Amino acid sequence: MSIRQKLLFKIKSVELDKISAPKKVSSYFGENTFSIETMQKHLSKETFEAFKTWMAEGKTISMEQANEIANAMKEWAIAKGATYYTHWFQPMTGLTAEKHDSFISIAAPGKVIEKFSGNKLIQGEPDASSFPSGGIRATFEARGYTAWDPSSPAFIIESTLGKTLCIPTIFISYHGEALDKKLPLLRSDKH
Repeated sequence: MSIRQKLLFKIKSVELDKISAPKKVSSYFGENTFSIETMQKHLSKETFEAFKTWMAEGKTISMEQANEIANAMKEWAIAKGATYYTHWFQPMTGLTAEKHDSFISIAAPGKVIEKFSGNKLIQGEPDASSFPSGGIRATFEARGYTAWDPSSPAFIIESTLGKTLCIPTIFISYHGEALDKKLPLLRSDKH
């Protein structure tokens, strides 16, 4: 018997705890994404078709349809434990930025309701004074707007502080100049 074999026989076996197989990635991939498939499950057929036409041809959806999409998104997010929403964008700082709001609206003294409208979904108004503008505006003119980018699905991000519905948006100035990295990409895709 070789020295190697003698040493192998002296090594005691170790019992390992059985580890159950991890879940397949496909079983949870995208579960916190308000995907096209998820949207279709939560919208009327008419609104879903209007949304698809908007995506394909640029035909604007109505405010009623925007309200239906916002309500479906809110209900889906709340069912998953989200209490806040944010317009999420990529300013020219190299980081992401967010403007957080609550789904809660005051209904009457001492009463609140969960509310999220099409107006809130489509456009927000964060303060733009802290974001670089490339010299296109003075600080006193700092006024930026977020606008929903329906080409990217909304998603829920989880942290120790809770869950937040993130609505991908573009960030533009009052005059339409790009204040983010995404709008130029979207504009280049149109040409």
